[in-house]
Amino acid sequence: MIRIGVIGCGHWGPNHIRIFSQLPNAETAMCSDLSDERLSTMKRLYPNIKTTKDYKEIFSSNDIDAVCIASPTNTHFTIAKEALESYKHVLCEKPLTLKPEECLILKDLALKNKRVLMVGHIFLFNPGIIWMKKYIESGELGNIYSAYAIRTNLGPFRYDVNAMWDLAPHDISIFNYLFSSYPTNVSARGQRCLGNSLEDVAFATLEYPKNLLANIHVSWLDPKKVRQITIVGDKKMVVWDDLDNVGPIKVYDKYVEKTSTFYETYGEFQLLSREGSITIPKIGLGEPLKAQAQYFVNCIEKEEPPVLADAQKGYEVVKTLCAIQQSIQANGTCVRL
Repeated sequence: MIRIGVIGCGHWGPNHIRIFSQLPNAETAMCSDLSDERLSTMKRLYPNIKTTKDYKEIFSSNDIDAVCIASPTNTHFTIAKEALESYKHVLCEKPLTLKPEECLILKDLALKNKRVLMVGHIFLFNPGIIWMKKYIESGELGNIYSAYAIRTNLGPFRYDVNAMWDLAPHDISIFNYLFSSYPTNVSARGQRCLGNSLEDVAFATLEYPKNLLANIHVSWLDPKKVRQITIVGDKKMVVWDDLDNVGPIKVYDKYVEKTSTFYETYGEFQLLSREGSITIPKIGLGEPLKAQAQYFVNCIEKEEPPVLADAQKGYEVVKTLCAIQQSIQANGTCVRL
């Protein structure tokens, strides 16, 4: 039985406490938060859980095997480092840190102390994203031309990081996973519509190997909640909609072919669009957060590295985010990674 300590009981912390409490080979033994009210709520929901306002008590407890960090982003590095130094396994919410070099420090420390260090890139455990990965590898889409992601909503607003740092780690980690690589360069623009110091709307273009362009649109100021990714190939196109519970994946048998048939204009001679049927494959059900937690616990028990979402993957996402931020500050200048 792997005993977990959860640090941070705000937005995501209670979900982690619930999930780890449901696993057959794990339990949430302790949680920490600065708010007495939040701790009281956790104690009321889980009478057997120990609570503390000092997260370091979790590190000093011999009964705790691993920690899940769900605290504000700017605390991730310090808390993760202290946890690894205390020989605890770590699952840390995204992004792993605010600086790429900090990710590498944590990576080396986890290797040195032989502890599992995993990043909460939850969408890598989403059944729809997993299906898309297999579909791309099957060659059904053909060569991929481009991809774009939209992640918008009206709020929730944050005050520690901007919309790009808040939302884009999901889509960057998804693209890196789907394309089995990370961007070679980025360019981005952002806007502070609410007049504060943080961008609440941003657009980023990421270039991957083989001339593959991916665009990410994130916003806290949008009338609709949207969670979509579109992949355009030279054979077919596919759209993933995380908010569509009935058919989250739609495959479009649409493509453009070159033809030698005579037409009036040169443009018609060169390209001809083909439209076929729309297929909605059956996607298995499953809670990504539970699959992620189970994967983390299994890695601990088997003493295996969490290759799907390890510190190296976290480093690649953070490095990309830093390059995007640099481009935003330079009004869209291309930044090489």
